[in-house]
Amino acid sequence: MPNQFTRREFIRDGVAAFTLSFAAPAFLVDIARAQGAVSRNLVVIYLAGGNDALSTVVPYTDPFYYSRRPAIAVPSGQVLQIGSDASGKPIGLHPRLTGLQTIFNQGRLAIVQRAGYQNSSRSHFQGTDIWGSADPNNSGGTGWLGRYLDSLPFPSDPLAGWNTSGATYRALTGISMSVPSITDPRNYSFASPNVGAEAINERNCAIRLASMAGSNRSHLSFVNTSAMEAFATLDRVGSVVNYTSSVTYPNNGFGQALRTVAGSISKGIGTRVYWVQTGGFDTHSGQGNAGGGAYATLMSTVGDGLLAFYNDLQNQGLLGSTLMIQFSEFGRRISENGSQGTDHGAGGIMMAIGGAVRGGIYGTAPDLNPRPDNPTLENAGGDVTYETDFRSVYAKVLDGWMGADSAPILGGNFRANAPAFL
Repeated sequence: MPNQFTRREFIRDGVAAFTLSFAAPAFLVDIARAQGAVSRNLVVIYLAGGNDALSTVVPYTDPFYYSRRPAIAVPSGQVLQIGSDASGKPIGLHPRLTGLQTIFNQGRLAIVQRAGYQNSSRSHFQGTDIWGSADPNNSGGTGWLGRYLDSLPFPSDPLAGWNTSGATYRALTGISMSVPSITDPRNYSFASPNVGAEAINERNCAIRLASMAGSNRSHLSFVNTSAMEAFATLDRVGSVVNYTSSVTYPNNGFGQALRTVAGSISKGIGTRVYWVQTGGFDTHSGQGNAGGGAYATLMSTVGDGLLAFYNDLQNQGLLGSTLMIQFSEFGRRISENGSQGTDHGAGGIMMAIGGAVRGGIYGTAPDLNPRPDNPTLENAGGDVTYETDFRSVYAKVLDGWMGADSAPILGGNFRANAPAFL
């Protein structure tokens, strides 16, 4: 007989109270395992501008890749080979992604091809909002990460989310939770013209004033509540300033943001969700190929930064408690334009990296033959059509990693056909 659980125990302990030997649905098993984990971190990597998936993950044996991209195609001899997809089509990484190839060879990088949604928006703003809200039909609502943070038990931790970017994206917006934008922990401090005891007195006075707002003064209450949350996070964020990494990070904004995240995870300050972004992916002209150009630089930035972060966490025994997912607001058109660049397209790629990730190639590469009956293309053969709904990847992350129930957060059940990278 399996152990019996009372209703009181179920409410108190949640689904993690059940042993995994029960014949429960797979997503409940995922949630139970995730809830049983001591500490898990999610690091969202956003490539702003619409990343050219066909230059990141290259179908280098497809002749139409080269005939449709005579100037910017990555030469087949320079592609970093990683194997074949489920259909047997060989694919490889951009030559500047040696860092990702290293992670892939260790079995900790999952590549999800042709991720997207039906009738892809080719607008930066709407596309970003759709991926952020996880709702192609109503992209003006709250974000999927914001809704996850809203679902955490009360009282909420004001530092449960950390945005390393200066802008707040749709994905992070919630109702009860507000994610702080902290681009540099060295500048996140109580500003005082004084030092020493006087500065401490000023801070204590400000805290007392912020704690006195009455419920009948809603605007003041909101301001003071926000101030109290900021004060509550000051010391924890400040501890990250003294972080000594085990590796040298690239000296650019992306690398330094990842170093900050590693410091926060190492210090155990309590953040669950991190947002890290790097831009420049709106490559309408002068995209270049493997030999150089703007896109090659972008690939070096991403690959080198992620490898440094991966190695740093691995050296400290923190990789097993960290999951990274990467996406962009859309892919780009298959054929290059007259400026040796690519315009806004549709289906793109997603990636997952971490100590618990089942690495590999998920989904199938597109056939780039522009024939009218090609099911892998859309828009008169000009764009890659999606195969994996991006929300199914979110569902896998929420259920299998964060210990949440993805259905109410995403507004539907997107577990079907989710890539099994966790």
